[in-house]
This record gives sequence, C-alpha cells and structure tokens, in this order.
Amino acid sequence: MRPPRPPGPPPPPPPHLRIRLVAPLLCFAALLTPAHAAATTRSAAAAAAGVRGTDGAGGEGGGFRTWTAGGTTPAMGTEQFVSAKDVLKKEPVSDVIALKDSMKYFDADFFNDSKLREMEDGAIEFNVPAFRENRKLVASENGGLHNPSVLLFKSSWSGDSMISETRIFDYPRASAVHRPTNDEDIAYMSVLELGELIRTKQITSRELTDIFLRRLKRYNPVLEAVVTYTEDLAYKQAKEADAMLAQGNYLGPLHGIPYGLKDIIAVPHYKTTWGSRTFKNQVLDTEAYVYKRLKSAGAVLVAKLVTGSLAYDDIWFGGRTRNPWNIEEFSTGSSAGPAASTSAGMVPFAIGSETAGSITYPAARCGVTALRPTFGTVARTDVMSISESLDKLGPFCRSAVDCAIVLDAIRGKDAADPSSREVALGDPFRVDITELTVGYLDDAEMEVVHVLSSKGVKLVPFKLNYTVESVQSILNITMDVDMLTHFDNWQREGHDDEYEAQDQWPVELRRARLIPAVDYMQAQRARGKLIREIKESFTVDAFIGNATDWERVCLGNLVGMPVIVVPTGLKSIENPPKGGTKRRTTVTTGIYAPPDHDHIALALAMAYQSVTNHNKQRPPIDDLGPNDGIHR
Repeated sequence: MRPPRPPGPPPPPPPHLRIRLVAPLLCFAALLTPAHAAATTRSAAAAAAGVRGTDGAGGEGGGFRTWTAGGTTPAMGTEQFVSAKDVLKKEPVSDVIALKDSMKYFDADFFNDSKLREMEDGAIEFNVPAFRENRKLVASENGGLHNPSVLLFKSSWSGDSMISETRIFDYPRASAVHRPTNDEDIAYMSVLELGELIRTKQITSRELTDIFLRRLKRYNPVLEAVVTYTEDLAYKQAKEADAMLAQGNYLGPLHGIPYGLKDIIAVPHYKTTWGSRTFKNQVLDTEAYVYKRLKSAGAVLVAKLVTGSLAYDDIWFGGRTRNPWNIEEFSTGSSAGPAASTSAGMVPFAIGSETAGSITYPAARCGVTALRPTFGTVARTDVMSISESLDKLGPFCRSAVDCAIVLDAIRGKDAADPSSREVALGDPFRVDITELTVGYLDDAEMEVVHVLSSKGVKLVPFKLNYTVESVQSILNITMDVDMLTHFDNWQREGHDDEYEAQDQWPVELRRARLIPAVDYMQAQRARGKLIREIKESFTVDAFIGNATDWERVCLGNLVGMPVIVVPTGLKSIENPPKGGTKRRTTVTTGIYAPPDHDHIALALAMAYQSVTNHNKQRPPIDDLGPNDGIHR
C-alpha cells in the first residue's frame, strides 16, 4: 500500500522514478509557456477522467519527454523537475470547475476545489503515466488473445474441482442405422447416427463433407450464415479420417463428422474475422484449443460461421444472419451462424460462444438444442475475448445426446486459459433421473414437466430467491469494461466509427470509459453476493424455465451455471402472409443445473427427447411460402 502523501509540494522522487514516471509528463511542462502548460494539464486531467484527449503533445506513448539522441539522458544534460502543483497554479479556475462538473458522471461530485486540484496533481503525476505504461505492455493487440487477467473467476460451488475419474462418457451406440437414400435425410441425421454410418463404412467422411459443403453453399445466400468455407482443409481432414478407418483406427463418434466453428475461433491459414469489417482480413495462424480437441477427435471443419461483429448480436460485415424457421426474421445473438447452420442441416453440429445470451438466444430462435456449459469447462485459448469471467464455448446440435458427445470432446483445461478447469462432470448417460428432484418456474414449458414426471422424475414448483436487484447492471458493467480492455486500442484508433451497428458496441464501450475501477470492483462484490444467494436458493437438482428471460440470462452467466436449450414445439408466426406459409416460430425451454452439473441438465434433456420429436423437425428453407418477400 502506498503511504499517504505529506502536505505541500511533493519532494522530488528518486532519480530512477523521476526518469520513468515524472519526467515524461512534467519535465517538458517547464519548457512550455503558461498557456501551453495549462493545456497540457487539461489534457492529462481529461485522460484521468476517462475522456479521450485531443491534445497531440502527449501522444499514446506518454510524451513530454526531452531526450538526447541516445535516449538515456535528459536534454541539456540536466533534469528539470517541476511540481504538478506549480503547473496547476497557472491554470484558470475553469479547469477545476470542469473537473468538478465531470465528477457527476462518476457519481463522485462531492470534492471541494482544493481536493480536486490535489486529484489533478495525482492523476498527472501517477495515474496517467501508469495507464500508458500498462497499455504499452498489454493493449497493443486487440481481442484479448494474450496476457489474461490474474483476477480469475471460479464458478465451482465446491471449491477446486477434482479431475473426473472417467474422462470419456459412456455414450450409447446407435443400433440398426442404415444410410438413407437421399442427401436431405442424411443432412438431418444426428452425430450419433452419422458416426455409426461412418464406423460401419456405409458412408465415407469424404461423402459427408461433399453433402454438407453443398448444403452450405446452397443455402448460405439466403441465410448469410457462413464467413469462410474451409474446403481444402475439410477434404484433407476427411481423407485422413477415411484412411485411419481403413487401417482399423476409429476415434469415436466424431470421427469424420463435418462441423462449423464460430468465427471468433482461430484456425491456422484461414481468416478469423470476428465478424468485423475492421478485422475482415485478419489471419491468426494459431490453433484454438477447441479446434485442437475436435481435430484430435477426427472431426472435419467445413466452415467458419458467422459471429455478429465483435460477438454482438447477428449483424456482421457481410450482412445479417437469418432464421431458417422464418426467413424474414433474424437469428439473434452473436452465435448466429452456428445456430442457423445447424438448424438448416448445413452442418451436423457447430461450436458457438456465450457471454450474455449468444448461445441461448439463437438456439431458441432457430429451434436447435444447444448447451451453455459451466464456466471454465472448455478452455478458450485463441478465441476472441469479451469478458474473461463470462465467456463460454458450447455446442449447437440436433439433440442433447449430440451435445453430450461434443462436450465430452472439447472439455478440458489449457494452461493459456487460467480460468479453464478439469471439471469433474458425471456421465450424463449414467444418471438415474428417478433419483432427481427438479423444480419448474412459472414460465416453464409444462409439456417438459409432464414428460419428465411420467419418466419418474420428482417435479416441484420452484423459485430462485435472491435479494440482489442489480443483476442486469452487474452483467453490463462487467461485460462492457472487460470488453473495452480487450479493444482499448481499437477504440482509441477510432475504429468504433466503422462498426456495423452504431447503437451496439460503440455506445456501450464509450460509456464504459466512465466506469471507475472502484465501481467495477463493487459490481464484482455484488456479483459475489448474488452467487452466494443463488447457491443457497438452489435446493433442487435442476430446474426448468424460459431460456431467454433476460434477467435469468444475466444471472446464469454471472453465476456460471449451465443450461441446455431444448426445442419443445412450433407455433404459427404472427401476421402470416396470405396464401399460407410453412414458416413457424419455435418454442423452447431451458433446463438449468448448478455449476459442474452439466450432466444433470443433459440427462434430463435426453430423457425428454427420447419420447418427443420436436428436436427432429426441419425448417421450411426449400418452401418459403408463395408470398414470402425473400427468395433464393
């Protein structure tokens, strides 16, 4: 802890600190006219208040240095130290008034003029140089791919999780699976069924890759769900998968299965655009952890799929992704491409991500089964980051069984993602659901309640009780400040003016500049209180409720709890066109479990889908309706 400063002008700091800290901002001030000195002070004070400066004297690197050509000795061979307070004495009073006025934006307008001058002095002497030094160290690259924060969030409710004794789930083998006669039926088969076709050599990975690449290219002009086709890589991986099988080496149910990745996930030699025109030509020649895991399982990458620009909603530099169930509707959520592509049978499964609703919302809109896992279950190495304590990767699939298979392949800890853990998940295929007590909220789909009850699950009315009323603002403060740390340089260079939807990240990240560190940390303390209250209130093994209620989305992500989105039916769209249409609105629900209990949610979803067929319905992308406004 830094000791309190004595009253009066500060004593000169030690020589090494004078060169590194004070000289950059104050030595040059001694050579300026009083007007220039005041302008310099105003610029620094503005920076301290979180306002982007326009005075060019300092520059991004922290100017006001007067070095000799060698760069090691102050100019003229002497070091001219000038106190910030001496500079401040020459300021017009209006600068203090301006700073006082700005304090209202920080909810801190209680300082008198003397204290404000002292704050300006401290900001110039200590804060701004430190800000600049830290930015030079860690903020030159956008996206948060390197230098993770040491402030780690652990979602487990039972302390450090132990490594699971059984690494691989004991998933069932599909029986009596025969190859359909047409490609359309093949495209809508589950991962488990396709895996059995490959294992029994009824189809090759090359043939599957052909089928899904054709579908991607056929429907993408309508859905706008694909950023990049990874065709060469796909055929190479399919060839390897077929060769391994011919040699008797079968890797499991993902062997030879095509899939897609949300385009915030790095794959060597292919663009990773983050959905943004600023980065649309970016190539990150690194292998994301999740891509490595799927490659080792024998899966075949066929496409990088749309993410909303910088992982915000469904608008990206190439357009806006649409919902296959209602082509005049957009898919919502930044995992728009994975959701739409899986729904339309363009891929058997895809990997998306969620910080605040980007798995749950598009899965619900597009009518697919998707899992938002416990925070930390899947390492996020070489994935664009919004918030290191909120981001999660998860699968979009045809069924809960497929979600379990994909989760098993991608879960795990990686050293480059300190928040990742070896979560000791139980095997969802071995859960005895008759031993579970499951709650249902007022907004739960009652068909799910009745079906699970008929299968022996104890169902009880349930409500989460907590006193924290600021759940949504806690999430917004956390997400926006964290995002800005990862795109600080992007904003400083003015790229927010190029952003595809000006009412989204640009507005939120400008506002985030005005969130003081103390109030960010207060939000984290409030988050801790929320987590404790939710843990105490979670008196059931799982609960059922709406998957897209915004308060619940915020709460679930802040706590780090898993949820699986389950299709439960279809209903007619509002204001359908005359002449009839096959377009529909999907109905879904969420099954929530405590952190580290994803297997419970998966087991319940599998039980429900074992006796219903809502997840097997196909969207009407070949028959949009006679009066639909969009045609292929």
